[in-house]
Amino acid sequence: MDQRDGENDIEIEGVWGDWREMEGNGSDFSDKDTAMREPLLVRKRLNSTSQIAIVGASVCPIESLDYEIVENELFKQDWRSRKRVQIFQYIVLKWTLALLIGLGTGLVGFFNNLAVENIAGFKLLLASNLMLKDKYGLAFVTFAGCNMVLAIAAAVLCAYIAPSAAGSGIPEVKAYLNGIDAHSILAPSTLFVKIFGSILGVSAGFVVGKEGPMVHTGACIASLLGQGGSRKYHLTWKWLRYFKNDRDRRDLITCGAAAGVAAAFRAPVGGVLFALEEVTSWWRSALLWRTFFTTAVVAVVLRALIEFCRSGKCGLFGQGGLIMFDVNSSQATYDTPDLLTVIFLGIVGGIFGSLYNFLVDKVLRTYSIFNEQGPKFRVLLVIVISLLTSCCAYGIPWLAQCKPCPIELKNECPTVGRSGNYKNFQCQPGHYNDLASLFLNTNDDAIRNLFSNGTQNEFQLSTLVIFFAAVYCLGIITYGIAVPSGLFIPVILAGASYGRIVGTVAGSLTSLDVGLFSLLGAASFLGGTMRMTVSLCIILLELTNDLLMLPLMMLVLLISKTVADCFNKGVYDQIVRMKGFPYMEAHAEPYMRHLVAKDVVSGPLITFSSIEKVGNILHALKTTGHHGFPVIDEPPFTDAPELCGLVLKSHLLVLLKGKKFSKTRMLVGSEILKTFEANDFAKAGSGKGVKLEDLDITAEEMEMYVDLHPITNTSPYTVVETMSLAKAAVLFRELGLRHLCVVPKTHARPPIVGILTRHDFMPGHIRGLYPHFNSSK
Repeated sequence: MDQRDGENDIEIEGVWGDWREMEGNGSDFSDKDTAMREPLLVRKRLNSTSQIAIVGASVCPIESLDYEIVENELFKQDWRSRKRVQIFQYIVLKWTLALLIGLGTGLVGFFNNLAVENIAGFKLLLASNLMLKDKYGLAFVTFAGCNMVLAIAAAVLCAYIAPSAAGSGIPEVKAYLNGIDAHSILAPSTLFVKIFGSILGVSAGFVVGKEGPMVHTGACIASLLGQGGSRKYHLTWKWLRYFKNDRDRRDLITCGAAAGVAAAFRAPVGGVLFALEEVTSWWRSALLWRTFFTTAVVAVVLRALIEFCRSGKCGLFGQGGLIMFDVNSSQATYDTPDLLTVIFLGIVGGIFGSLYNFLVDKVLRTYSIFNEQGPKFRVLLVIVISLLTSCCAYGIPWLAQCKPCPIELKNECPTVGRSGNYKNFQCQPGHYNDLASLFLNTNDDAIRNLFSNGTQNEFQLSTLVIFFAAVYCLGIITYGIAVPSGLFIPVILAGASYGRIVGTVAGSLTSLDVGLFSLLGAASFLGGTMRMTVSLCIILLELTNDLLMLPLMMLVLLISKTVADCFNKGVYDQIVRMKGFPYMEAHAEPYMRHLVAKDVVSGPLITFSSIEKVGNILHALKTTGHHGFPVIDEPPFTDAPELCGLVLKSHLLVLLKGKKFSKTRMLVGSEILKTFEANDFAKAGSGKGVKLEDLDITAEEMEMYVDLHPITNTSPYTVVETMSLAKAAVLFRELGLRHLCVVPKTHARPPIVGILTRHDFMPGHIRGLYPHFNSSK
């Protein structure tokens, strides 16, 4: 029997560390295949208390969340005594929190854009003004120096304050909503670093986006509100006691993730669909319209703030608004050559997208070696990448020839002494540098340039090829450093430049505008990298305000995803696996059909009597990391031993601290019900619950007894020992369980065989027990 649920007595090199053991057990996996499947936790870390995973750039213990509804005497009494006013208060609070999540995420999203546009704009104007005075060397030093200072500030925040804020955060949110709880991924410190680190990182000129981190930011805001604030920072709200359970917090964090996408892309419907398609593992109709309400609030907040900024009170931010690209197609008809070109776009986008994922995987594994050396090495790596990015952004435009400004844009081209899209760089008056228009710009403005309609000759083909190669490579080597960084914008940049290349080459063969090809190229890269279809389609349509492109957008996304799926998984799925999160997939592996539930449970089984000696409970809590224990009713309270239910470690700690003990084995549940309230056993926020070291049990009390009936979940989910492991895995995942009791098929045996937890369904654990199974067959 295995009672492990995230804190187990095991020697582990990562969640799937058992891969290495297969070499001596007759496994037919090659060393190369094994190395490819191992998570980043491959450098001999021993941990005897818990499973571990990489969060950000640090290794931390992980636990499972429990979405099961606990039914014990205490909670039943609480629901029976709850009045209509309290139920109404609960419903109102849920909608109020959804409103607050939308407001908070919308404000943060606007603040991020406002800060990035002004900081990056000031830096670019400073360098541009120096170049107008022919001080090219000083302009580079100023440009690279500003980037370096911003990058170091972001890296210091991330490396020293909240390592879990590194990266986009979407894999961590996805793992959390699958039932995996890792330390500090939604902490207030992570939220702080995510906001300011993202602003500094994007302003530093890195080829990263602030859109991915906004998903994590929205989830952190939802978590902070849902758990009643932060006791550590003296921000608590007692009136949020109703939400002290994993189920309600899961719903709120889902709303936060959707709000993050809505704030990042100004795409409320896309945010809902992104949460549904990519990050959540459980969904229901009630959550759908609550999430939609949250994203609608975000849209209203952003619209109001953008209108305010149009008056010119927001510095360099205002006219563009949060990344909104108006790409209106002039026609809605497509000829056969157009469709063939779009199909080609989708195929090549799928290939490049899967290659992007493969290379990101390799880079992350390489960077993990540096990140493990400590915060100083993480900051040093950021400095190196910052210097490389600055050299590329400033140096590569020198390769391009100057182009004369379009006649109709004499007032806008070139942009001298202000922010704009036609960069003068080193060109003579009346000319602009098209490479500088892409490199020496914010990422959002570069995308606007590539998406612009009616600009067939704005960029040379050589310019687009150089920019595509540079952005593709820089995006790969930048992701994984110690700054909050999203993948959306790098992929859109690479895809948009690739699409424009195809549109330029196709020329007279197609009737579609090069700006539309750029949009379709971005869609093909996004589909090939992230493997989403519906949500990406709607996000791009909301971004570009071009509904006429819907059929072609759907076609290119479907093709790119299908092609890329032939090579590897989506980038977020790969990162979840690399980090070592024990993620439960929606489907069971084929080899699980050949096993039954009892085949993977291991011992020894630790059970409690319904009236147990205090010393026995304390010993079990001290010597194991189990979070759930079966409770057995025994004579004289029953005629024969029978399963009473399951008791949680957190509930046992609260009960022991209350010291409602008796000197003899007797039922005292009624006294416990009078002493405790259901709220006493509600799940506390991070680090707030009763710890084992908080207990002060005397030697006399160790010999006393405690009645476990009031806190025992009398209706735990159970499966018979002969149920196929595949069926048990689907049940475990669909219900969001932390423990699944395995009961015997015959009544003559003990009432419970063991407990299945998340770890027992992991491929590494199963192949460690049965190495002859090969999931690739």
